[in-house]
Amino acid sequence: MATQTTDEDSKEEYMFINMGPSHPAMHGTIRIKLHLDGETVVSSDVEVGYLHRGFEKMCETHTWNACLLYTDRLNYVSPLINNVGFVLAVEKLYGLKVPERCQYIRVVASEISRLADHLTCIAASVMELGALTAFLYLMKAREYLYDLIEDACGARVTTTYMRVGGIAADLPPGFAEKTLEALPKVEECIKDVDGLMTRNRIFMDRVVKTGVISKEDAVSHGFTGPCLRSTGVPYDVRKAQPYLVYDRMDFDVPVGTTGDNYDRYLVRLEEMNQSMKIIRRALKDMPDGPVNVDDRSVVLPPKEEVYTNIEALMNHFKLVMTGHGLKPPVGEVYFPVEGGNGELGFYIVSDGADKPYRVRARSPSFCLMSGLSKMIDGGMVADIVPSFGSINMIGGECDR
Repeated sequence: MATQTTDEDSKEEYMFINMGPSHPAMHGTIRIKLHLDGETVVSSDVEVGYLHRGFEKMCETHTWNACLLYTDRLNYVSPLINNVGFVLAVEKLYGLKVPERCQYIRVVASEISRLADHLTCIAASVMELGALTAFLYLMKAREYLYDLIEDACGARVTTTYMRVGGIAADLPPGFAEKTLEALPKVEECIKDVDGLMTRNRIFMDRVVKTGVISKEDAVSHGFTGPCLRSTGVPYDVRKAQPYLVYDRMDFDVPVGTTGDNYDRYLVRLEEMNQSMKIIRRALKDMPDGPVNVDDRSVVLPPKEEVYTNIEALMNHFKLVMTGHGLKPPVGEVYFPVEGGNGELGFYIVSDGADKPYRVRARSPSFCLMSGLSKMIDGGMVADIVPSFGSINMIGGECDR
């Protein structure tokens, strides 16, 4: 729906138009109210809409481990990172440190998820600009990664693989070998897209010097992740506040210079190479040993013991029954991890019960959306699609 108005002083005609939520690039929830002068965006008002996820309040009505079902559905493109962030926050409350093998597995799972996230972002962005071939290359690469995730936990999207105090199960036999076989295939697909898109004149005309945001504005809006690093700020939670065994990993933090759509594309492209470097190093250094803490008040006993031992059966029963499960000490914590879109943090409050008293998520997508108007105002209507795509807004994460 569009309306036209005339500025009596300038005698210019303006148009007010809604872009989305029915626009195919607006993900079904986003609405941008545009004030246009011809094809130029004079000003904009971005509404994130609603998915009615209710993540934070749902967590307050479920046991601590049951919350992982809902973290899966935040950034559903990289759910394993959501899992890791939540359990690390709860473990900080407990004062728990999981075994080294578990820490390495969590790093591998997180980086596989980061790869899948960046592949999906670039694939969707270039497809919306008409590059269907590149989309197919990148989806092919993501399929190799989803096969690995499925091998590890039996699921491809809603994984629920992590647990407070460890993980659901150790990696299956041959996982490392299969991963090392899959990564060169992923690299080949990325190389194909690099050759097809990075110096493509049509693509560059759409993304170079469009969607620009300054370093100062990005920081002011709370940008993190690739969108912040594209402006030249080298902030990465894995480097700034190392967790798990990231301090043992040798990797670089790619940064841009101009903060435009092209820089965001290049940063994600290089971050995928760095993620594969981390995965190879983690698989090489991963020690043998247990994957869960040796504390039966936190971790479920092995299933074979549950079937044969009354103490294990009682222990299992108490941990899964409402009112008897995990009961972290009274306190509050905040724990950030580096998600696919930036700093994903969980602020949780415990009153000593088997359910969280309060849960709040610091979702990077929400902060990124707050700066979208800065990126598109003054540009052309055609620039909105690549600018919005480069943010990689995930509805489940943005609307909690």
